[in-house]
Amino acid sequence: MALFFQILFTMFIAEMGDKTQLLMIAMTSRYKLRDIIIGSALSILTLNAMAVVLGSLISQLIPTWLIKLIAGLAFFYFAWSTLRGEGDEEEASQGKASGHPILSVFGTFFLAELGDKTQLTAITFAANGGLDQALTVWLACSIGLFAADLVGMLVGHLLKSKTPEGFLDKLAFAIFAIFGVVTLFEGTELLLGEGAWQSWLIVGGAALVFVLLCLWTWRRKGTQAEK
Repeated sequence: MALFFQILFTMFIAEMGDKTQLLMIAMTSRYKLRDIIIGSALSILTLNAMAVVLGSLISQLIPTWLIKLIAGLAFFYFAWSTLRGEGDEEEASQGKASGHPILSVFGTFFLAELGDKTQLTAITFAANGGLDQALTVWLACSIGLFAADLVGMLVGHLLKSKTPEGFLDKLAFAIFAIFGVVTLFEGTELLLGEGAWQSWLIVGGAALVFVLLCLWTWRRKGTQAEK
């Protein structure tokens, strides 16, 4: 029991202020609270199961730089899709930001958390505890992680009801866009080496394409609104 609470508390503290907790705030602008809870809970359980059972194997099969690059591009997509759907209050109220909101939340959280420090922490606890403690480690890691992210969900839900119309969409756009740049940069540095000038070129190019796409989407929305 002491090991359970030790792991739970460690995971809770490790997740506080992490990007996935901020993502929970952002996702409240696009999905129902129920869908976020179910999607993130399933993702957390899956990720920690992978960390406990197959963590070391996954680390060898999937390069961290590739995970980071995919996640960075995904964050850009989520930012763009938030901009594209901004202002559609009826759609948001019905929780239809995508055809499969739970799956979307699952995928977003999964990519953001895969290879993160909390998953590495879970792998470490699993290695120290061995197979005999695998279930304890899995449950403690999952509960601790979910409890911290629940704070993010509640903050986002509170902001949604207390802030001006459209504010949370803009906040979500900013969070996703920043995570896209940072995560892409992390991935390119892992691939090319720390301080490589090519990293700035690749990330800058991707950011430029993203900005141009957002400007085109914004202008198109303005034209449609005038009609």
